[in-house]
Amino acid sequence: MTAPRKPFEMAGRRIAPGQRGTVDLPVSTLSDHTPVTMSAHVIHGKKPGPVMFVSAAIHGDEVIGVEIVRRLLRTPNLDRLAGTLIAVPIVNTFGFLNQSRYLPDRRDLNRCFPGSPSGSLAARLAYLFLTEIVERSDFGIDLHSAAIQRTNLPQVRINPGNERLIKMADVFGAPVIIPSKQRDGSLRKTAAEVNCDMLLYEAGEGLRFDEYAARTGVMGILRVMRELGMISSRGVTKPKVRPVRATTSFWLRSPAGGLLRMFRQTGDAVREGEVLGIVSDPFGENETEIVADQAGIIIGRSNLPVINEGDALFHIAVLPRPKAATETVETLAEQLVEAQPLFDEDEII
Repeated sequence: MTAPRKPFEMAGRRIAPGQRGTVDLPVSTLSDHTPVTMSAHVIHGKKPGPVMFVSAAIHGDEVIGVEIVRRLLRTPNLDRLAGTLIAVPIVNTFGFLNQSRYLPDRRDLNRCFPGSPSGSLAARLAYLFLTEIVERSDFGIDLHSAAIQRTNLPQVRINPGNERLIKMADVFGAPVIIPSKQRDGSLRKTAAEVNCDMLLYEAGEGLRFDEYAARTGVMGILRVMRELGMISSRGVTKPKVRPVRATTSFWLRSPAGGLLRMFRQTGDAVREGEVLGIVSDPFGENETEIVADQAGIIIGRSNLPVINEGDALFHIAVLPRPKAATETVETLAEQLVEAQPLFDEDEII
């Protein structure tokens, strides 16, 4: 007979097997004496299994991840969980409340890992998240979006050469997988150093909800949990087509300042030499074409019509077959529409 699981303990709270609860981890006290916490929702299954974390709003203006976590926690798939899920919808409370990417000291939290218990505010928050969440997990998914005034096609970024992450990225089912070098101070690099494999999901725009990005994120997380044996396959469909894998990506920057007219959207395949937009001065006397250097698919773009010379305009992933990638985007989007019952209560207008 298998012995019952032990309770999951965090910050003095004990979550019994088969139960769920929200744990408030003390972070700091504001100058007006208001306490600030990082809240983690723990679902501790009756059956043994891996510990997985899902996190969002490491950058406080990336609200789409918060919505994805909210939807995830409402899905019935988690009612008979095997293992333990730790969901942190808002890591950077300071930035979230101020609708800012950064912390009050202007530091980027995703450049401050592994942090320190006695360092700056950003270092202390990074250290708290690492020790209380990441180091206790076997796998993780960190949710991001583009910055304000940009938008990203749903995509998963992984550490190059990690076969397990390549497999899990395929399972997640976002249209594009991008091998991306680990940056110093990032959560992704630090998680790898403590042997916690992690996918980074990018989709949508800062301070905006995006229904396609939200649905792709929720379904992708559920697919990964199913692959890990944490949930059943009820309502969790496999991707109809495999995501496309980019070899690299690059930004096209504006050669001039002025007013931008864009001819292509995220998800569009582009040919080498194709004109993607035109920058004009306010009088219409001078026009400069924005031309693709290589063939690929647009995975991110600016939303601003008023630009300066050097501004990043189009983020293009280089792929073996760009046109096939566009078909992949369309097929996966249609599949999410077919999965409507999973999302009916949470439709975003």
